[in-house]
Amino acid sequence: MNDTKQISYAAVVTGASSGIGFAVSRKLTQMGYEVFGIGRNFSDDTLWKEDHVHPIVCDMLDTNRLCDHIRQIKSENRIRVLVNNAGVGYYGLHEELNPKKIQELVRINLEAPMILAQQLLRDLKKHAGYMINITSVTAGKSNPHGCAYGATKAGLASFSASLFDEARKYGVKVVSIAPDMTKTNLYRNADFREGDEEDCYLQPEEVAQAAAFVLSQREGMVITELTLKPQRHRIKKEKRF
Repeated sequence: MNDTKQISYAAVVTGASSGIGFAVSRKLTQMGYEVFGIGRNFSDDTLWKEDHVHPIVCDMLDTNRLCDHIRQIKSENRIRVLVNNAGVGYYGLHEELNPKKIQELVRINLEAPMILAQQLLRDLKKHAGYMINITSVTAGKSNPHGCAYGATKAGLASFSASLFDEARKYGVKVVSIAPDMTKTNLYRNADFREGDEEDCYLQPEEVAQAAAFVLSQREGMVITELTLKPQRHRIKKEKRF
């Protein structure tokens, strides 16, 4: 699918109010999709005032409400793309986490994408669609000081690979995009952030371009995994109060 108008198809993007999800939503509108962006809070950005963009305020932890929204979208649209982007990160020694934070990590980073996949898989089969799961480079390595976060992203990557093998014969493309450190608010709960130099982090728009690249391939060829890294690995320590 190329950058041509395809208003007859819809896309669902989670974590759409900022960062990678916002950038992906904007890119999908440029590609002609009717975009339903799910997030907690939406700004007055002009994107959300365009005709083919629909902000949906919903807490990803509220499963019943989330599924209600999905059922409503499904009843009125031909969904061809699902982007599971919403995520939360808690870092530090594992013993310093608490059960609530661990549950939030698992439910938002792993449970919600699995539920949305279940809710929308028949629609994606019907339209030979795409499921793009935003994982992380942490999915494929050891993650001291981020054990639980890395585990959820590894779980999402594993789920993506298995679901592709399960659904590929129906024309469904399941893709993992694994960004390294990206300039977003994911690290708001951490004692570090991306380095100051531009070659030490990714921009959300670059992840969105990767998603567009995945969607632009011919039918019959699938990019199942895509890893994005900045040229240099450098973080900046922050004081925790």
